[in-house]
Amino acid sequence: QVQLVESGGGLVQAGGSLRLSCAASGRTFSNYAMGWFRQAPGKEREFVAAIRYSGSITYYADSVKGRFTISTDNAKNTVYLQMNSLTPEDTAVYYCAARAYYRADASSSYDYWGQGTQVTVPS
Repeated sequence: QVQLVESGGGLVQAGGSLRLSCAASGRTFSNYAMGWFRQAPGKEREFVAAIRYSGSITYYADSVKGRFTISTDNAKNTVYLQMNSLTPEDTAVYYCAARAYYRADASSSYDYWGQGTQVTVPS
């Protein structure tokens, strides 16, 4: 059974940085796509970034392009989201997700989801 466990969230001042981690287990992810999504209070879940687990092809939402970087450590079965230049608009619960194919789109049609980790950037 696939499990995704996020960590690394917290409170950070505007302009600061955080690195989120997603530990994946339960299968081989070499042909999978991994994504990060977020949901702010009162808003719908939105796409942040995606990566093809092998080959490191990436895709980003316009709102985070140039500030966030998604990456993988295949040896550790872990996906990262490095977040720089954070603003209060980045405040949300961040979710890791996995699906069996990579496509450069913002669709939320992922098969597996983590429980989320809170990121708070006070105004």
